[in-house]
Amino acid sequence: MTQKEQTQKAKKFSQYWTDKGDEKQHTQQFWNDLLQNVLDINDIVQYIEFEKPVELKHTSFIDAYIPSCKVLIEQKSAGISLHKKYAQSDGSELTPYEQAKRYADEMPNSLRPDWIIVCNFTEFLIYNMETPHAEPTQIFLENLYKDVYLLNFLVTKTTKQISPEVELSIKAGAIVGKLYDELLAQYKKKDDFELKSLNMLCVRLVFCLYAEDAGIFGKKRMFHDYLESFNAQNIRIALIELFKVLDQKTEERDIYLDEKLSQFPYVNGGLFKDEKIIIPPFNDAIRDFLLNKASSFDWSEISPTIFGAVFESTLNPETRRKGGMHYTSIENIHKVIDPLFMDSLE
Repeated sequence: MTQKEQTQKAKKFSQYWTDKGDEKQHTQQFWNDLLQNVLDINDIVQYIEFEKPVELKHTSFIDAYIPSCKVLIEQKSAGISLHKKYAQSDGSELTPYEQAKRYADEMPNSLRPDWIIVCNFTEFLIYNMETPHAEPTQIFLENLYKDVYLLNFLVTKTTKQISPEVELSIKAGAIVGKLYDELLAQYKKKDDFELKSLNMLCVRLVFCLYAEDAGIFGKKRMFHDYLESFNAQNIRIALIELFKVLDQKTEERDIYLDEKLSQFPYVNGGLFKDEKIIIPPFNDAIRDFLLNKASSFDWSEISPTIFGAVFESTLNPETRRKGGMHYTSIENIHKVIDPLFMDSLE
């Protein structure tokens, strides 16, 4: 199944389940529909277990459990908050996650979940048990068509249909991570402002790589050839000038603008707006990496939704919490690319 097909199916799934969701009646139907028709899981009966018993002071039942990827699912009805505490049969008060965690703690070590999902049909909270105290990943049903990549961990490595895109995201993530590390070394202060600048710089560079491969810039290798005309010492200034031009409508540009810059189109969406970010000096190694390793990868094969996974998984988590990638730049990426991507789905 292609990314476009999956996006279409996720939209259809969301539309069907809007304003539906009773824990007793719909849990099995909801998860079977998601796994089979959106994530393309075969042999669904063998893939997920419902009402799995677990021994507390009495026998309780886990709403759903996926053995192959060790995922425990705690399902609540629509309208039930996932963020509040509720009275339990033993008199304690627990959030849905705390309830699920109590089940997990009583399971045999070989079955203890790597992931816990709590869901109320309109919201998913995903907890990675490697970092159980971190904030969960949140997905809303209405945004599933954009965020479905965040559920890829539900698909085992043996599922052939989706593994090519997972492999692509891993390769893209390795490139972004390397670029991030090399550029980070060029900054002097590494304070909050410089780290936020680095986040934005990475997003802009990867967008340019994507745009030349996807035809947004008009022709292949356009960004590559522009950078290639400068030595490492001058790339910093070249990028400053390019980013300024990409934020200018054609009629607003200098009529004597150098042809190397005037050939680039105006990019709507605010990704290149005149923010005071710091671009550090480039060295030969970074220039070579951009012109060879990064440019040789076909970024057009990475869908807009996968961009989120790439940046989330490869850039500094502390920086993201301080107002960087997750809260600003990913939103800008989607503002620019989503309309182009969604038009292709019609």
